[in-house]
Amino acid sequence: MTATETRNPNNQQNRDAVVAETSTRDDVFDDSYKAKEGPKPRMRLVWRNVILMVLLHAGALYGLMLVPSTSALTLAWTVVCFLLSALGITAGAHRLWSHKSYKASTPLRVFLALANSMAFQNDIYEWARDHRVHHKYSETDADPHNALRGFFFAHIGWLLVRKHPDVIEKGKKLELTDLKADKVVMFQRKYYKLSVVLLCFLVPMWVPWYLWGESLWVCYFIPVLMRYTLVLNATWLVNSAAHMWGNRPYDHNINPSENRFVAFSAIGEGFHNYHHTFPFDYATSEFGIKMNITTAFIDLMCFLGLAKDCKRVSHELVSARAQRTGDGSHKTG
Repeated sequence: MTATETRNPNNQQNRDAVVAETSTRDDVFDDSYKAKEGPKPRMRLVWRNVILMVLLHAGALYGLMLVPSTSALTLAWTVVCFLLSALGITAGAHRLWSHKSYKASTPLRVFLALANSMAFQNDIYEWARDHRVHHKYSETDADPHNALRGFFFAHIGWLLVRKHPDVIEKGKKLELTDLKADKVVMFQRKYYKLSVVLLCFLVPMWVPWYLWGESLWVCYFIPVLMRYTLVLNATWLVNSAAHMWGNRPYDHNINPSENRFVAFSAIGEGFHNYHHTFPFDYATSEFGIKMNITTAFIDLMCFLGLAKDCKRVSHELVSARAQRTGDGSHKTG
């Protein structure tokens, strides 16, 4: 569906129909969900994840200490790896595969799948499934990173404990045939562990060592551990900070907020009140490429003929929704 197809809805019923038609349906909030009565399930720590996350962040902090003595080329390569990893999540697992907000050619889908493996945040199939559950049951027990359980849980804690039974139950009920039918997604899922070893660890470490003689010690702690940790936390901030702090110009009834710091760190994913209001919009923002590297990347791919059919919301519909349910902070431009 194009932007012209979303113009000038006559009433609320038409607006809701537009949202339903342009979404994957599994990413539309389900307000019929009710938490089960009785005591909450006991939280069970996954000690392997706890230990690995502690070691990872310790390694990243050590890498930060090495930055002043690291060559400019290695630091530049680290930035390149950060951006590639981030695009594998934002343009790939999120906007393309979770929300189907645009169409990508096979070469672009392969590139995004490789970049996604470099990001090492679960394979595309699992990432998209959990993200659709997050949208459909946002801020409930069925939300994998329910922000109502606090900043730490929404940021990293959800990865350190067993999933709530409702998350597993609702995830199994989603319609995921589009992901199962995507050969790129399923190929990456089949060879995910190998692709992670190669793309998240070996390639970022090998390039600066082989091409300009950086020490393997520095290569491991900066382009690998520090870069990987930064990408993880940038992504997690969307689940935590962007669900807690910021304004809500499009829908004040939901927690997701517009957070410029998150938009900067997560290359465009911090316009979260907009995104949860219009999850099918490929730009995840009303303002196009402004503070949104991911949207700029998708636009470039469209210009090169590698992407097409970007779903967009008209300014008229955005303004109407902001006036109806926003917190009064909506601005255009």
